[in-house]
Amino acid sequence: MAAIQHPESRVLIIMTGGTICMKESPQGLVPATGFMDEAMRPRPSFNDGSICEPLPVNISDKTTEYRPSLRTPISKYSRHVRYALYEFPVLLDSSSISSAGWSQIAACVQSNYALYDGFVILHGTDSLAYTASALSFMMSALGKPVILTGSQASIFALQSDAVDNLLGSLIIAGTFLIPEVCLFFHRTLYRGNRTTKISATAFDAFGSPNCEALARVTGIGIDVNWSLIHRATALERFNVQFALDTAHVACLRIFPGITPALLDSVLKVPGLHGLILETFGAGNAPSGPDGAFIDVIKAAIGRGIVIVSVSQCRSGTVSPLYEPATILGNAGVVFGHDLTTEAALTKLFCLLALPGLPYAEIVRQMSIPLRGEMTALPSKHQFAHLPLLDLGASLSSEQVRFTELGYAIAAGELDKIKSMLDTESHVLLLARDYAANTALHLAAVSGEVEIVRELLRRGASVHERNAAGNTPLGLADKAGRSKNAALLREAGALLHVEEKEKEGMGL
Repeated sequence: MAAIQHPESRVLIIMTGGTICMKESPQGLVPATGFMDEAMRPRPSFNDGSICEPLPVNISDKTTEYRPSLRTPISKYSRHVRYALYEFPVLLDSSSISSAGWSQIAACVQSNYALYDGFVILHGTDSLAYTASALSFMMSALGKPVILTGSQASIFALQSDAVDNLLGSLIIAGTFLIPEVCLFFHRTLYRGNRTTKISATAFDAFGSPNCEALARVTGIGIDVNWSLIHRATALERFNVQFALDTAHVACLRIFPGITPALLDSVLKVPGLHGLILETFGAGNAPSGPDGAFIDVIKAAIGRGIVIVSVSQCRSGTVSPLYEPATILGNAGVVFGHDLTTEAALTKLFCLLALPGLPYAEIVRQMSIPLRGEMTALPSKHQFAHLPLLDLGASLSSEQVRFTELGYAIAAGELDKIKSMLDTESHVLLLARDYAANTALHLAAVSGEVEIVRELLRRGASVHERNAAGNTPLGLADKAGRSKNAALLREAGALLHVEEKEKEGMGL
């Protein structure tokens, strides 16, 4: 009897630096050479012992190198994760990270986006939350998981969190199609732009005080909170914004006794375009009997400086609850709601760098969620009442509804499809039939392009593969549905590298 062939996903590990890849030396901790061979190949959890062909890694737009690959043992989800590792020629110091480093990471993801199902980025913890936030705003129409992780102790140390952090990131990136920039630490997956570092020494080093975890590793598997997953709904291809204005933004923490003169000196730094103001509690700041503090702020806003208020508190939101906060709002200060300082800064870096974006539009976009970085109005959380979906559990009731949806797709009943998605979109977009086809797979081979458009508008992923390894685009091409294929490509669909290999196409 032939051995069972389990599907495998491909993940690229991008090693940028950090404690996780350090090794003891007479000079102290230094980057380890041969990280894959030294740290991963000997560990059975990272290597099932099979002989794997090298995987292509695009070093640049013109250079492709084939790197050694390893494969994990079969997981609870009946899947192998095959991975390659690319190490930056010059590792980044996380305490000295800049927009150039963020662009280098984003460019590596962009160059290899068509070759891999997910990405794991190894990074130092000092600025990990800043990098996760920055990448989330730099990457638009992201359709694949990008997971940042690191560790408080080296992977070569006797007591370390490195193995759990790296293995958890690798399994999630290769198993669950979570199209976000995430941060994984201490068995927990967070939305990257919601995180902040809360401990310099503890293994539980990161928190997400204003947003629940996206997933948690439990004793029996991984629980994904699918109702929270942010999905791109615009018909766009994956793109990266490399321009960032980090040189003209400042951050100032309000403290008792701060003077208007000090604030004024910061706001008059030559070339300043934006200020993140860390205010007390729910957005309060000193006003004073003469109103001098507010006058300084009004004058700066009059000069075109964007001022955003975020709370100094770990959790909570800024709002016009008290008079001092209301005064700030009336002066033109933007309420950052429950943004972290890291997210507020990096979001403003991106918006200020967009050519020709008017002041009023920058203010508007700072006030609304773009990548799930702040809590939307309650009406936006249309799936908040739904329980966690355990993909290992029986989905009999959902499958009944999915079968009904499948018949509606086959019959071209667009109105019925819309009605079903209005109430059960979260479940129906994740459900699969006996051949692991999603609703978008079924629609891709139908004759109704508007059904494909509706599913994409609801956040259906163009990168999911069925049991045969086919993407919706692959099925549309095979079925000769040229309009469906064109729309899928417009939404960022790519043939999976295995589909290209089967058809004898070049990478």
